[in-house]
Amino acid sequence: MKTPSAATATRDANVGGLDVGMGEEEEQNSLGDVFGSTRATKEEEDLIAEEEQELTPEEKRKLERKLKKERKKKEKQLMREAGISIKKAAPQKPSGSERALAYLTSWSENPGEWKFQKARQTWLLLHMYDKEKVPDKYFTILLDYLQGLQGGARDKTVEKAEAFMKEFDGSDGEDPNVLEKCERVRQVLQLLS
Repeated sequence: MKTPSAATATRDANVGGLDVGMGEEEEQNSLGDVFGSTRATKEEEDLIAEEEQELTPEEKRKLERKLKKERKKKEKQLMREAGISIKKAAPQKPSGSERALAYLTSWSENPGEWKFQKARQTWLLLHMYDKEKVPDKYFTILLDYLQGLQGGARDKTVEKAEAFMKEFDGSDGEDPNVLEKCERVRQVLQLLS
């Protein structure tokens, strides 16, 4: 066995990066130090080998999972210390308005593939008077959609539209946003009454 000074001398004398004089365990430790190795350390491997003789297959899996978790935790800690971001970018989901407008477009352009979705219809009925949420381009499609509206949804839509018209009649009516909403309400009432 070489003394520490002999191993150092052999390593220093080596040209080309091959550490011939270095033992396998030393090589693993030095690489692990440099790269933050995810491989099990010698101690972990010994522990696994020792316990594998006594453990059932289920216990072995549990132990391996536990050690893997610990290694990942160490990796994350090293990444945090190094300042490297480990956050995963989650795919952005479409908003409720985008989904509802896509639903409406699907109804008009592809009726064979279209499928009724109560949540989308409810969103459209709640926001149909808001020009920002349902632009004019979609409102004309929505009017066609409302012609087929049935049952409680139709009755409730008419009730809300009539209540909004009564509210509008009681106000001064000079706000342009209110005027636009009122025009949409009139169109809905003409269609459904």
